[in-house]
Amino acid sequence: MSAKYRDLGPVDAVLETLERGEEPDRTTVRDAVRVLLGALADLAPGRSVEVRVPPYGAIQCVAGPRHTRGTPPNVIETDPRTWIDLATGRSSWADAVNSGRVRASGNRADLTPYLPLAGRTPTAGAAGEA
Repeated sequence: MSAKYRDLGPVDAVLETLERGEEPDRTTVRDAVRVLLGALADLAPGRSVEVRVPPYGAIQCVAGPRHTRGTPPNVIETDPRTWIDLATGRSSWADAVNSGRVRASGNRADLTPYLPLAGRTPTAGAAGEA
């Protein structure tokens, strides 16, 4: 995992801001989304599922058949706030899908085994880092 995805500061900042009942700034939300997408990519390496969190990022993850052209068969798309809520355990996968906050298509488009990421995201100073 690259060093820029090890800093959970933006995630903590967003959560603290939300706890105060305020809206976090766009830059911090962007950084938190990217940190959490990077953590998911590390936790579930592969290219069978594309996770999109517009406008801040998209990754391919989950082992299985690799997608190379056109629209991927397994796509998950959600907004930044929902992604942060899912990745940090503030919302469940089932609730987000059932409420329409997550759009998931394809038989592999289920992140339940990987969420929440809390407790699984690498932190700065992890083993192997100089």
